Amino acid sequence: MKKILLFIAMLLGFQAFSQKNIYENSRFDQLSENHEVLAIVPFIAKLELKQTLSKEEKIKLAEREGYAVQDALETYFSRRKKRKKFNVEFQNIKNTNAILAQNNITYENIDIYTVKQLSDILEVDGIISGNLDLNILLSKGVPTDFKFLDYFSGDADYGRIGVKISDGASGKLLWKYEKEITKKTGKNTTELIDRMMKLATKKFPYDKEKKRKKRKN
Repeated sequence: MKKILLFIAMLLGFQAFSQKNIYENSRFDQLSENHEVLAIVPFIAKLELKQTLSKEEKIKLAEREGYAVQDALETYFSRRKKRKKFNVEFQNIKNTNAILAQNNITYENIDIYTVKQLSDILEVDGIISGNLDLNILLSKGVPTDFKFLDYFSGDADYGRIGVKISDGASGKLLWKYEKEITKKTGKNTTELIDRMMKLATKKFPYDKEKKRKKRKN
């Protein structure tokens, strides 16, 4: 029985690993050569909740989820700044959101602006943005009434998240990381971002250690 459980655990671990998808632009080094500061903007969230909500309520909840991911990413980078040396800085999200507000850019209309426009307005070299597709409110935490068989029935699937980095000057996509959101991903937004970014650490393009290894090769 123990061997069977161990095999299932290994299988689930493999499935979790295979669910993530990382893309890096072949011209990343060239396009990001002069990058010094990146801005994290609120994520665009799409909610498919079971409860019936008005359009206004749905927009408000989606906005909360989008800002929660922005905050969680800043927390992740801040915590690892001392231990993990990045070759870029990250603009304080309070400053980011204040500058956006001063330019009449809100959660409702931020998606009509190009990467280049946002980079110019925020005076940064690149933009970290992304999308959320959720059937739960991740910021409030994932359901606790979870069963082992949910892994196989699909009931563990709470949505999907995509994190992308774009070059401010050209607007080109430099790096993208997508992952399914499940019970194993994390209990809330902060835990989700922390775990998924740890999985992507070796592939994170602004990691100085990663850059050193590439030069040696």
